[in-house]
Amino acid sequence: MSTSTPAREASVREIVCAHSPDSDDAFMFYALATRKVRSQIANFRHVLSDIQTLNQKALAGEYELTAISYHAYPYVADKYQIMASGSSVGDGYGPILASVRPMPASEIKGKRIAVPGRMTTSYLALKLFEPDFEEVVMPFDQILDAVASKTVDLGLVIHEGQLTYGDLGLTSVLDLGRWWRGKYDLPLPLGANGLRRDLPGDVKAECVRMMRESIQHALDHRDEALNYAMQFARDMDPALADKFVGMYVNHHTVDCGEDVPKAAQLLLHMGYEAGLIPHKVEIDILR
Repeated sequence: MSTSTPAREASVREIVCAHSPDSDDAFMFYALATRKVRSQIANFRHVLSDIQTLNQKALAGEYELTAISYHAYPYVADKYQIMASGSSVGDGYGPILASVRPMPASEIKGKRIAVPGRMTTSYLALKLFEPDFEEVVMPFDQILDAVASKTVDLGLVIHEGQLTYGDLGLTSVLDLGRWWRGKYDLPLPLGANGLRRDLPGDVKAECVRMMRESIQHALDHRDEALNYAMQFARDMDPALADKFVGMYVNHHTVDCGEDVPKAAQLLLHMGYEAGLIPHKVEIDILR
């Protein structure tokens, strides 16, 4: 008996799991981070970083499992598959273009706009809506202040800022998720979990199972998962954090179904046709 235990432990594959320090990611990874979902062949170690950094790290295939923007997928498709579980999707809502004053969306042309990174899906969607603007790349959590101080004309707001921009007296000029739903009758896929292609098949299958069960566990035990996620909510009011998590952790997150890959494929195809993405790519979902 004593000789079999080390052998079994030695066969456990460590999966470095990288995701953002945001309440929705913390919520969906809660059961994995607290080991409420376990495996005999895979053990998760968590690394926290902002999405633009994760997109850059994914170019080198640094982490076995990583959150990525759907816009980043064409650049990392040789290294990663998209997991069926873990997508963040704006279903009739999405990244907000915020300004200090009301204006029609037609007036954003030529404006100076703060964006959270060129590989984010929000940036791709905005370029598809209006290709002609002056982009100013900055960390996502500095964008609202930059708009409020008039350092930029508008700001592309992601994460919890979508619910708090009004606190600074800002107004929404454009909701990209609402625009996308109205134009194409599809949800707007924003983020996904990528799993590295070079992992053994049994480990990949186990990661997919664990991810799905972690998300479902959080939804089934919402209060405890929210309590855990609140430590990552950047001092957000609990009711707002609850609302934000509900926006981006839902049935689309448990399983992307058919509409999310369809929408992602359309988004990336349009990006290619517009010259924003260098080559065509097929969405490869790992179920």
